[in-house]
Amino acid sequence: MERIIDIATDGRHLSAHRGFLVVSEDRAEVGRIPLDDVAAVIIHAHGVTWTTNLVVALAERGALLVLCGANHAPVAVCLPLDGHHGQNARMRAQWDAGKPLAKQLWREIVVAKIRWQAAVLEAQGIESGAFAMLARRVRSGDPDNIEAQAARRYWPLLMGEEFRRDRSAEGVNALLNYGYTVLRSLVARSVVAAGLHPSIGIHHANRGNAFALADDLIEPFRPLVDLVTVKLAAKGCSEVSSDAKRAYAGLIALDLPGEDGTTTVTMAATYLSQSLARSFETGKASNLAPPRPPSAIELAGLGAVVT
Repeated sequence: MERIIDIATDGRHLSAHRGFLVVSEDRAEVGRIPLDDVAAVIIHAHGVTWTTNLVVALAERGALLVLCGANHAPVAVCLPLDGHHGQNARMRAQWDAGKPLAKQLWREIVVAKIRWQAAVLEAQGIESGAFAMLARRVRSGDPDNIEAQAARRYWPLLMGEEFRRDRSAEGVNALLNYGYTVLRSLVARSVVAAGLHPSIGIHHANRGNAFALADDLIEPFRPLVDLVTVKLAAKGCSEVSSDAKRAYAGLIALDLPGEDGTTTVTMAATYLSQSLARSFETGKASNLAPPRPPSAIELAGLGAVVT
């Protein structure tokens, strides 16, 4: 299992030494991890320093360095420029993709997200029949904003009538921020590894967002974070604790149903990014392969993640 390394203690120093990521404090080593095992390094703490050699070593392995703000949301990411042998051709196809294709691709992503939301609700014993109807109503480009309509139903059902999604809030919202950060780094890595550029989105297009495509592709995976958050809250967890971080980090190895049998969240993200690259190259949205929503029984595996 590739590992997500979270640095949450102030004053740590990160370096690379003989194939290891070495964590030190006051020049004394406090831990080391093989660089080949690292998927992403997420830094939350203040006063953390690192060497250029480490950043280069991570980039050479396709691993990300993610810097987060006080709300646990990423504010900057360092990623490799040379992520795939066919990168130039794929980026050109990505850049040249027309709006009709982008709209068709966004429809597929929104439909997948709504189906995932339904699966999460079912896993919690909540009726989700309306979500199947909403998924069928999504048109190319989602001009009716069915995604937002589904969200207005979804959050009260999952979190309670009083819940409001607020990225700047503490408590459950901070937990969601952290979980999304973990998956965002995973998806951004898979995008780069597939030879695509993360800033060229198919729906998200904010000029200040260097990871628009990662934010597009993360959408079907978000309900996984939502379900973990509900389970953490049920256990009395209301802050981004070490237990919460371990639960979210464990998501990347969670088993999911795939086209060729069981796969992991990591492989599902990789397959999604690769299928998107094929869609750009062929001009066919039908090549896109979003992760299949698991059944309520399959989602029961999240219990082990949260324990």
